[in-house]
Amino acid sequence: MNRVLGDAENAHSSSAESCPSLRDVHSINPTQLVARIEPYEAREKKGISDVRRTFCLFVTFDLLFITLLWIIELNVKGGIETTLEKEVLQYDYSSSYFDIFLLAVFRFKVLILAYAMCRLRHWWAIAFTTAVTSAFLLAKVIISQLFSQGAFGYVLPIISFILAWIETWFLDFKVLPQEAEEENSKFLVLPPSS
Repeated sequence: MNRVLGDAENAHSSSAESCPSLRDVHSINPTQLVARIEPYEAREKKGISDVRRTFCLFVTFDLLFITLLWIIELNVKGGIETTLEKEVLQYDYSSSYFDIFLLAVFRFKVLILAYAMCRLRHWWAIAFTTAVTSAFLLAKVIISQLFSQGAFGYVLPIISFILAWIETWFLDFKVLPQEAEEENSKFLVLPPSS
Protein backbone atom coordinates (compact mmCIF):
# COMPACT_ATOMS: atom_id res chain seq x y z
CA MET A 1 0.00 0.00 0.00
CA ASN A 2 2.86 2.35 0.81
CA ARG A 3 4.32 1.57 -2.56
CA VAL A 4 1.07 2.57 -4.34
CA LEU A 5 0.92 5.85 -2.40
CA GLY A 6 4.59 6.54 -3.19
CA ASP A 7 4.02 5.92 -6.91
CA ALA A 8 0.99 8.20 -6.89
CA GLU A 9 2.98 10.98 -5.18
CA ASN A 10 5.85 10.58 -7.69
CA ALA A 11 3.45 10.76 -10.61
CA HIS A 12 1.78 13.87 -9.16
CA SER A 13 5.11 15.62 -8.51
CA SER A 14 6.51 14.80 -11.99
CA SER A 15 3.35 16.07 -13.70
CA ALA A 16 3.45 19.22 -11.59
CA GLU A 17 7.06 19.82 -12.65
CA SER A 18 6.23 19.50 -16.34
CA CYS A 19 3.31 21.98 -16.22
CA PRO A 20 4.31 25.64 -15.99
CA SER A 21 3.12 27.49 -12.96
CA LEU A 22 1.06 30.67 -13.09
CA ARG A 23 4.17 32.63 -12.08
CA ASP A 24 6.08 31.19 -15.09
CA VAL A 25 3.35 32.18 -17.53
CA HIS A 26 3.25 35.78 -16.31
CA SER A 27 7.04 36.12 -16.32
CA ILE A 28 7.37 36.16 -20.11
CA ASN A 29 9.87 38.80 -21.02
CA PRO A 30 8.46 41.34 -23.54
CA THR A 31 11.80 41.45 -25.37
CA GLN A 32 11.53 37.70 -25.99
CA LEU A 33 8.06 38.21 -27.44
CA VAL A 34 9.27 41.03 -29.69
CA ALA A 35 12.21 38.88 -30.82
CA ARG A 36 9.76 36.20 -31.92
CA ILE A 37 7.55 38.67 -33.78
CA GLU A 38 10.31 40.54 -35.64
CA PRO A 39 11.09 37.75 -38.16
CA TYR A 40 7.44 37.77 -39.23
CA GLU A 41 7.48 41.53 -39.75
CA ALA A 42 10.72 41.26 -41.72
CA ARG A 43 9.08 38.73 -44.04
CA GLU A 44 6.33 41.20 -44.84
CA LYS A 45 8.89 43.84 -45.80
CA LYS A 46 10.87 41.44 -48.00
CA GLY A 47 9.94 41.83 -51.65
CA ILE A 48 10.10 38.22 -52.79
CA SER A 49 10.46 34.96 -50.90
CA ASP A 50 13.68 32.96 -51.03
CA VAL A 51 12.03 29.96 -52.65
CA ARG A 52 10.42 32.16 -55.34
CA ARG A 53 13.79 33.82 -55.96
CA THR A 54 15.31 30.36 -56.42
CA PHE A 55 12.55 29.50 -58.89
CA CYS A 56 13.21 32.68 -60.90
CA LEU A 57 16.91 31.90 -60.86
CA PHE A 58 16.20 28.42 -62.23
CA VAL A 59 14.01 29.91 -64.99
CA THR A 60 16.93 32.18 -65.90
CA PHE A 61 19.25 29.16 -65.86
CA ASP A 62 16.85 27.40 -68.25
CA LEU A 63 17.11 30.24 -70.77
CA LEU A 64 20.88 30.55 -70.48
CA PHE A 65 21.47 26.79 -70.70
CA ILE A 66 19.30 26.39 -73.81
CA THR A 67 21.05 29.43 -75.34
CA LEU A 68 24.44 27.91 -74.60
CA LEU A 69 23.45 24.59 -76.16
CA TRP A 70 22.10 26.37 -79.23
CA ILE A 71 25.33 28.38 -79.63
CA ILE A 72 27.36 25.17 -79.31
CA GLU A 73 25.13 23.59 -81.96
CA LEU A 74 25.73 26.60 -84.24
CA ASN A 75 29.50 26.17 -83.83
CA VAL A 76 29.40 22.44 -84.47
CA LYS A 77 27.49 22.88 -87.73
CA GLY A 78 30.20 25.07 -89.28
CA GLY A 79 30.58 28.47 -87.67
CA ILE A 80 28.22 30.78 -85.89
CA GLU A 81 27.72 33.40 -88.63
CA THR A 82 26.86 31.07 -91.50
CA THR A 83 24.77 28.70 -89.40
CA LEU A 84 22.97 31.57 -87.70
CA GLU A 85 22.00 32.98 -91.09
CA LYS A 86 20.83 29.55 -92.21
CA GLU A 87 18.80 28.83 -89.05
CA VAL A 88 17.30 32.28 -88.48
CA LEU A 89 17.00 34.06 -91.83
CA GLN A 90 16.35 30.89 -93.85
CA TYR A 91 14.32 29.24 -91.12
CA ASP A 92 13.20 25.66 -91.78
CA TYR A 93 10.99 23.99 -89.18
CA SER A 94 12.36 20.52 -89.86
CA SER A 95 16.05 21.33 -89.43
CA SER A 96 16.39 24.50 -87.30
CA TYR A 97 16.94 24.73 -83.55
CA PHE A 98 16.11 28.42 -83.49
CA ASP A 99 12.52 27.70 -82.51
CA ILE A 100 13.65 25.72 -79.45
CA PHE A 101 15.67 28.78 -78.40
CA LEU A 102 12.60 30.99 -78.95
CA LEU A 103 10.57 28.55 -76.87
CA ALA A 104 13.02 29.03 -73.98
CA VAL A 105 12.73 32.82 -74.40
CA PHE A 106 8.92 32.48 -74.33
CA ARG A 107 9.04 30.42 -71.10
CA PHE A 108 11.44 32.89 -69.51
CA LYS A 109 9.35 35.96 -70.34
CA VAL A 110 6.02 34.48 -69.24
CA LEU A 111 7.33 32.94 -66.01
CA ILE A 112 9.39 35.94 -64.91
CA LEU A 113 6.50 38.27 -65.71
CA ALA A 114 3.99 36.09 -63.84
CA TYR A 115 6.01 34.94 -60.83
CA ALA A 116 8.64 37.66 -60.31
CA MET A 117 7.01 40.89 -61.47
CA CYS A 118 3.32 40.16 -60.82
CA ARG A 119 4.04 37.72 -57.95
CA LEU A 120 1.28 35.40 -59.07
CA ARG A 121 0.26 32.78 -56.50
CA HIS A 122 -1.42 30.39 -58.90
CA TRP A 123 -0.22 27.60 -61.16
CA TRP A 124 -1.91 28.60 -64.43
CA ALA A 125 1.11 30.40 -65.96
CA ILE A 126 3.47 27.46 -65.42
CA ALA A 127 0.79 25.05 -66.66
CA PHE A 128 0.39 27.12 -69.83
CA THR A 129 4.12 27.35 -70.58
CA THR A 130 4.70 23.66 -69.87
CA ALA A 131 1.76 22.61 -72.06
CA VAL A 132 2.94 24.81 -74.95
CA THR A 133 6.52 23.58 -74.55
CA SER A 134 5.52 19.92 -74.39
CA ALA A 135 3.16 20.12 -77.37
CA PHE A 136 5.63 22.05 -79.50
CA LEU A 137 8.57 19.76 -78.70
CA LEU A 138 6.55 16.60 -79.29
CA ALA A 139 5.38 17.93 -82.66
CA LYS A 140 8.89 19.04 -83.56
CA VAL A 141 10.38 15.63 -82.72
CA ILE A 142 7.67 13.76 -84.65
CA ILE A 143 7.56 15.98 -87.75
CA SER A 144 11.14 17.24 -88.10
CA GLN A 145 14.33 15.52 -89.10
CA LEU A 146 16.30 16.47 -86.00
CA PHE A 147 17.43 12.94 -85.20
CA SER A 148 19.35 12.70 -88.46
CA GLN A 149 21.45 15.74 -87.47
CA GLY A 150 23.52 14.08 -84.77
CA ALA A 151 23.55 14.38 -81.00
CA PHE A 152 21.96 17.83 -80.84
CA GLY A 153 18.86 16.40 -82.49
CA TYR A 154 18.34 14.51 -79.23
CA VAL A 155 19.94 16.75 -76.63
CA LEU A 156 18.32 20.13 -77.23
CA PRO A 157 14.65 19.00 -77.33
CA ILE A 158 15.08 16.57 -74.42
CA ILE A 159 16.86 19.13 -72.20
CA SER A 160 14.24 21.77 -73.02
CA PHE A 161 11.44 19.32 -72.20
CA ILE A 162 13.04 18.23 -68.92
CA LEU A 163 13.76 21.80 -67.76
CA ALA A 164 10.16 22.86 -68.42
CA TRP A 165 8.84 19.98 -66.32
CA ILE A 166 11.36 20.60 -63.51
CA GLU A 167 10.16 24.21 -63.36
CA THR A 168 6.57 22.97 -63.09
CA TRP A 169 7.44 20.51 -60.34
CA PHE A 170 9.46 23.11 -58.42
CA LEU A 171 6.71 25.72 -58.50
CA ASP A 172 3.89 23.30 -57.69
CA PHE A 173 5.61 21.30 -54.94
CA LYS A 174 8.04 23.82 -53.42
CA VAL A 175 7.23 27.47 -54.12
CA LEU A 176 3.46 27.65 -53.73
CA PRO A 177 3.16 25.29 -50.70
CA GLN A 178 6.06 26.91 -48.84
CA GLU A 179 4.69 30.40 -49.40
CA ALA A 180 1.24 29.29 -48.27
CA GLU A 181 2.81 27.77 -45.15
CA GLU A 182 4.70 31.01 -44.42
CA GLU A 183 1.50 32.98 -44.94
CA ASN A 184 -0.35 30.76 -42.49
CA SER A 185 2.45 30.97 -39.92
CA LYS A 186 2.18 34.78 -40.00
CA PHE A 187 -1.28 34.53 -38.54
CA LEU A 188 -0.26 32.16 -35.73
CA VAL A 189 1.80 34.80 -33.91
CA LEU A 190 0.06 38.14 -33.96
CA PRO A 191 1.88 41.23 -32.70
CA PRO A 192 0.40 42.91 -29.61
CA SER A 193 -1.92 45.76 -30.43
CA SER A 194 -0.68 49.21 -29.44
